[in-house]
Amino acid sequence: MNTLLVILMLLSFVIFVYYILHNGNMTIGFLVMAAVWTIIGFAGGQLNHAVITNATTGKVVNVTGLTAIITNLKTIFNDKIVAYGGTIVAIVFGSWFGRTLVESGIAASISNAVAKFGEKKKMLTATLVVAVTALIFLSAYGVGSVVAVGVILLPVLLNIGIPRPIALTAFTVSVGAPLYLNTVQFNQFKAFFPQANFADPKYIKFGFIAMVIQLIFVILFLFINKRKYTDQQISENREFLTTKEIDASETPNVSKIAWFIPLVPVALSMIFKMESVAALLIAIILAALVTGQAKSWKKFVDFLDGTAQRGVKDISGLITFLLILMTFQGVAGVNADLFTPIFRNIIPQHNLLLLVVGLGILAPLALMRGPLMAYGAGAATVAVLSSLNILPDSVLLPLISVASIFAISTDITQSWNVWGMDYLDVKSGQFLKHGVPLMWGVTFINQFVVWIVFH
Repeated sequence: MNTLLVILMLLSFVIFVYYILHNGNMTIGFLVMAAVWTIIGFAGGQLNHAVITNATTGKVVNVTGLTAIITNLKTIFNDKIVAYGGTIVAIVFGSWFGRTLVESGIAASISNAVAKFGEKKKMLTATLVVAVTALIFLSAYGVGSVVAVGVILLPVLLNIGIPRPIALTAFTVSVGAPLYLNTVQFNQFKAFFPQANFADPKYIKFGFIAMVIQLIFVILFLFINKRKYTDQQISENREFLTTKEIDASETPNVSKIAWFIPLVPVALSMIFKMESVAALLIAIILAALVTGQAKSWKKFVDFLDGTAQRGVKDISGLITFLLILMTFQGVAGVNADLFTPIFRNIIPQHNLLLLVVGLGILAPLALMRGPLMAYGAGAATVAVLSSLNILPDSVLLPLISVASIFAISTDITQSWNVWGMDYLDVKSGQFLKHGVPLMWGVTFINQFVVWIVFH
């Protein structure tokens, strides 16, 4: 009986993957999956037993029958969503901070400073663009922030003769690299692995090494293609840029001290072990203070209110998706007893090295919202993997984040990558041709970094 139910669950998973790969709505897809797996779990008797804690006495009680069914349904469709509220708050504050970096002029000031190096020092300019992008997205997040920075930095790369597909790949991979240490991105991964802790010294060590490796690969990628940065390419790129509405406004008058603001949340978390919301709130206020956005009370209030509203708008769809995702995680946990025996025979138990090798080889399965992308079909894979308890959350989170950042950096379904391809008129095949080999190498090495740091 259990084998039949597992087959039905896997069949529904395959249908779900097909649905996602054909541009299905992930939020609705996961809601339907949660309902289907709940029905399957009910048929298998998984909802007929539960453990509850008496709110008055604190005594743990095993319950069965109707009480257990109601308890499990409450866990799946209510408690899991409510419990995730704290993480949603952290994501909201992170997006708010991203907006303050853009609208205060900090991002534009840093970016325009890089542009001054010009075509005489091509590799230095390109390397600085990579570094500045990484600096900004240590804290900034969301398609709005990527677009705001991209319209400034991508023309810099084009003006030194870098072909559009190469420039776009270098930019998007540079956006992806610092996401290991971006608190907004971390809290999204934490939805799957709630026991993981951003302040864990091992995670900080891993995140820093993984980021540096990815940035080194970007710079090597740019250097390998250096012969393509010709005067003719510069002329072609400049002709192309005439078709774009490039913002020709003056560089914002921002103090160079403000350039360090993107580092504030990460530094407060790493050095003072401060929780992400408090660190982000401090950084938001500092950004307003050092950029003249608090010269008057009204200006200060308008700035905070406006950036907060636009920051929330940037991630409104993401918030809904993550909350619905919690229902699927809940039902995967309830049904864990059904598929655990089968998956334990397939997935290497407590053997981190084998898991690292496997995820490194299979990394391209994260593309197209596939089964290794946490924010696609892979959310189901990750939920199942988490429920098996084969490794602690502190290890599983970096394993999955490496595969997912592969996709975030070079997948043609990632929102800001789609914008970049449209903005620079880069075909999807050109983008994948450059990005996939680059990120596959990065991913394979970074999976081994997980093993080195956590084994």
